[in-house]
Amino acid sequence: MAKGMYHYMRKAWQKPDVNALRERMISWRQGDTIVKVDKPLRIDRARALGYKDKKGIVIVRVRIRRGGHKKPRPNKARRSKRITVRKTLKMNYKWIAEQRAERKYKNLTVLNSYQIGKDGVHYFFEVILVDYSMPEIKSDKQLSFLTKKTNQKRAMRGLTSAGKKSRGLRVGARGHKARPSARAGNRQGK
Repeated sequence: MAKGMYHYMRKAWQKPDVNALRERMISWRQGDTIVKVDKPLRIDRARALGYKDKKGIVIVRVRIRRGGHKKPRPNKARRSKRITVRKTLKMNYKWIAEQRAERKYKNLTVLNSYQIGKDGVHYFFEVILVDYSMPEIKSDKQLSFLTKKTNQKRAMRGLTSAGKKSRGLRVGARGHKARPSARAGNRQGK
């Protein structure tokens, strides 16, 4: 059976060309943190997550610094007994990238996102944003759900795929107190 173009693109991204990706990341590091791009770098991944090449859909590349999730050690004043420097990973990097993109483009809402690279210092994501006020989006069957008020500012409320995963809502409710939210379950869910 013949395979399609997107199949081979997906296979190529499993082992990307290291030198080409390194050259790209050098230029990305020199640019701004949030950059609007013309076309998605990983068209197969973008299409799988709902991207369409039409008016009202924007692709944004976001650069996130790695690390910084650790609770700082006190350097003066009284020392508490539990002084462990533990990680406070309440949000994953992809969710943070989506929130930053939505904060910059206030009239757009996040549809989804995917990782395009990482180096020793940064993560790079492409975020798919949708202008829900455009008539092309309102008439689209797959994207018209974003025109409802309840589906706007999704990244800020943790309603995207990355947000739900970080909130612990991907697993069923077996023994978890994550539903309906961590706050409702006295912060025991996550």
